[in-house]
Amino acid sequence: MKLTKRRYESEEDYWRIRAFLRDVFLRNGRRERSWQVYRFDYWRRHGTMNLDGGSLEDIFIWEDAGGRIVAVLNRESSGQAFLQADPQARSAGLEKDMIETAEQHLVRTGKDGRDHLIVWANEHDELRREVLTRRGYQKEPWAEHQRRRPLAAAIPADPPPPGYSVRALGDGAELLERAYASGLAFHPDDVSFAVENRADVSWYRNIQNAPLYRRDLDIVAVAPDGAVASFCTVWFDDVTRTGAFEPVGTVPAHQRRGLGKAVMAEGLRRLQRIGATMAYVASYSAEAHGLYEAMGFLEYELSEPWSKAFE
Repeated sequence: MKLTKRRYESEEDYWRIRAFLRDVFLRNGRRERSWQVYRFDYWRRHGTMNLDGGSLEDIFIWEDAGGRIVAVLNRESSGQAFLQADPQARSAGLEKDMIETAEQHLVRTGKDGRDHLIVWANEHDELRREVLTRRGYQKEPWAEHQRRRPLAAAIPADPPPPGYSVRALGDGAELLERAYASGLAFHPDDVSFAVENRADVSWYRNIQNAPLYRRDLDIVAVAPDGAVASFCTVWFDDVTRTGAFEPVGTVPAHQRRGLGKAVMAEGLRRLQRIGATMAYVASYSAEAHGLYEAMGFLEYELSEPWSKAFE
């Protein structure tokens, strides 16, 4: 199959890539051998607009003779490459071309003055693992646990403790509290992140403008004093009938009270009611593994980082 490679060019490419990702996800039996649409949207609206996540111009597209997208290469953070490919079009040659393109355009220069690159591969992807090994990459000892659970399975009740309420995010002052809580949850040792998050919530408005964002699936646990104590944002794709949790967090002062379970249980129930049949969440730490397993996310595959330093 003769393929043509080109850079991302226009907004039309964005929507075509979303359709491609949905198709590939379904072809792979709803296994995360490629990104789901929500992750692509989240990278665009949060990674590229709020964080140092690069830009859409970092994307490379491979098309067949008819102009159909068969592969996409993109980053998520500096020095990391994600390869999305139609399972029927995959070959060692295509994998090699995508990795070489990442080496030319997506590397990160480290403190040692050398260029570094991480390429992600599913633990069962023998083709990619073989190509990476031949090119001198080494598998790192950590991985993303890509968890899933069927929504036909029982959802734990996990009500919030007395005095707390779980509901969809409000607007106005509560949006400020949600932004503040995010800083506290993910940067517990530096309150300045929380203060800056609340001072300018345009970063959160960027996320809310993502195509799949729904206010009724942006869940918060509110403390008796009105502060947002825990939260999870759920992304529902009606094409694939799947939901994904990203992010999930609890403010340190409110941890160990079951609030993470309470907001996730509410998210799962809402997904079930609107017709989702499978839910997903990613975890890295022992604490996150424990929370998500308690919520029924027992099945998982590993997405493994393979790294290389260039002279």
